Amino acid sequence: MRTIHLVGALILSLGLGLTATVPAHADTMVKQTSAALVTSKRMTTLNDRQVHYVPVPSSYANAAHPQGVNTIASNRGSAVTFKTKYLLPIPGYQHQAWGDPQSSAVVGHYLYVVYCPTAWHNRGRIVRFNLQTLADLKATPRQLQMVYTNAAAQSAQEMMIRSAIKVGPAFTTGHGQSLAYDWHNHQFYMWCDRESAPRVNMSQYGVLQQISATSLQPIHRIQFRLKAKHFAVPGGHVLAFDQAGHAYFWTRPRVNEVYIYQGNVHRNHVSFRLTKQILAHGPGTCVQSMAYNPDNGRLYLVADDSIASLPAKKIEHLNSGDVKWTGFASHREFEGLTFGSDGQAYLMSNHQPEILAGNSLNW
Repeated sequence: MRTIHLVGALILSLGLGLTATVPAHADTMVKQTSAALVTSKRMTTLNDRQVHYVPVPSSYANAAHPQGVNTIASNRGSAVTFKTKYLLPIPGYQHQAWGDPQSSAVVGHYLYVVYCPTAWHNRGRIVRFNLQTLADLKATPRQLQMVYTNAAAQSAQEMMIRSAIKVGPAFTTGHGQSLAYDWHNHQFYMWCDRESAPRVNMSQYGVLQQISATSLQPIHRIQFRLKAKHFAVPGGHVLAFDQAGHAYFWTRPRVNEVYIYQGNVHRNHVSFRLTKQILAHGPGTCVQSMAYNPDNGRLYLVADDSIASLPAKKIEHLNSGDVKWTGFASHREFEGLTFGSDGQAYLMSNHQPEILAGNSLNW
């Protein structure tokens, strides 16, 4: 085990109100030498036939109402309707390109959004929105969308809305689809999955970054190899944690099938195992997101216009009836799904980026 200390100092957030002072911008990296992956000796296939594979559209649809309220309603499977809650700022702070959000998380009264502009090539930033302040200001979706326009600078209301937004520094994010909150230790993590092309990793090693909830940048990284004999994966593109602190990600080894990985993330050691049940029917072409709902204990596997879910506690002991599926016909790009502690679902969609709130707590 080798630890690398990077120069700098910061105030390290320990989550939910607890803080500890460490040197400002300090970042450490641990290189794990032991293998971090275990595979099952006997894999079985679960026929989750209620899940329908939805191919990525030839082109994504823009929001029907780019400056107003949009609805994305299910048309198959477990019913849920999403309605615009927040229109995300266009342009971004100092007229930056904030048109390509990749993942999101809602924790307490904060919304965290990872922005990774294509032209930045594996770099991005996290932006934090204070939802309580926005509610107190009675900020409309359109006001939030316009908050960094030139016209907004002349509005007292818009300037107060700006005070509810914290813009984090740029750092190496990789694809950026994996910001996740560990409900057990109250920390944020994300993969640093640098790519030379979409879904083409630049390294055979996985890197997980612990993210400060206050400075909005990495404070600790761990590098490891997900390899067991002749089987290896470079790491995940999505990430979720349950209330016991187990980490999860999913992949598409073949067109329709899904592999689910479960693991544990510690400061100096990471371990994952490929769970023994292969899902015969994955939700769709693009592995867009993964989310855990602390209210119902389910994991959600997100593709465009298609979301499957299953109970986390029954991983490796699932039957077909445990799996739920919801299909849509919006042709929108589903970039992220996250849940509040009360089970409230928030869907992030791109192409006129917005956060939409779900109308059901159990779907």
